[in-house]
Amino acid sequence: MKMYQVDAFTLQLFKGNPAAVLVVEAWPDEALMQSIAFENNLSETAFVKKLDDENYAIRWFSPSDEVAFCGHATLASAFVLFRNYTQATTLQFHVKDLGIFIVTQAEDGKILMNFPIRRAEKLSEYPAILDEALSKPFKAVYANPQAYIVQYESVQDVLDEQPDLVKLKTLGKMRTAITSSTLDVAITASDSIEYDCVSRYFAPAIGIDEDPVTGSIHTAIVPLWADQLNKTELIAYQASKRGGVLYSRLLENDRIEIAGYAVLYMQSEIEVHAL
Repeated sequence: MKMYQVDAFTLQLFKGNPAAVLVVEAWPDEALMQSIAFENNLSETAFVKKLDDENYAIRWFSPSDEVAFCGHATLASAFVLFRNYTQATTLQFHVKDLGIFIVTQAEDGKILMNFPIRRAEKLSEYPAILDEALSKPFKAVYANPQAYIVQYESVQDVLDEQPDLVKLKTLGKMRTAITSSTLDVAITASDSIEYDCVSRYFAPAIGIDEDPVTGSIHTAIVPLWADQLNKTELIAYQASKRGGVLYSRLLENDRIEIAGYAVLYMQSEIEVHAL
């Protein structure tokens, strides 16, 4: 079975977020898909099933679980399909419970993904464990079905945060993201500011201490900052060790475009026929 490993949301190898992609004719057994994801030990492995030249079903697995939505592995999958499997420049990914994601490749290679906004609501109360697990002061806590989003006072605090991952893990399946807008420092350092918002993302409950770049959570982070910055187009940076850039644009009908580049790291054959 052919497998690709792609670095998503970057133009440089060893940056962005790596994802494995397998294009299949029929879904393998779920236990096998989970075993492949566990063996890969990447934040996500995507399985893509062809429906026709422009339509594909997609599923994502972390090392421990199937996940409902993954942005960077969607980008990686589109990159593989555009490069190796189709002449089309627009694809439709069919996603259980989330509908259809339209993905387009621009002339410069950038991949534009049309996602539903998964807006986060501000919380008047939140789990006390957040105060215990996070060491830096924060202004507000939001949540959507995927994660708590904690708004920090400054980008520097986002960069310096060293969370207690054991305590974050007790939140169970509700992941935790921290995000801060450069709006806080734009007046004094506008010549050095590159991004509209800077984020980090932690998901220890599913085996990911810190995710390198998380496309899915930006369907909530970007609208949050778009409202506060009064902008419809934002460039976001995820400040993991690998780092990655996401280009975003609010669309009509409660949709959002999340875009980025990708590079191929590896293609291989995996020996699963004997299992």
